Amino acid sequence: MRYYFSLNLTVEEFMPYYEGRVHSIVVNTTEGKTVRFPANHLRQIITGSGIHGFYCLETKKNKFISLTKVN
Repeated sequence: MRYYFSLNLTVEEFMPYYEGRVHSIVVNTTEGKTVRFPANHLRQIITGSGIHGFYCLETKKNKFISLTKVN
């Protein structure tokens, strides 16, 4: 299953996720669904300015497969 969503977090807003104080993130997809996934997967996409863009979360049988930025 593929879920598409926008995400805009500053570095400061991301810190609770990075530090492990918040374990999951909840996003609203372009199809209007609410999706929750482990916040540790965001570590691979953070930049010096935070996390900004349009992303695709791919799952299989409700298990994380990948998280990629969509151009």
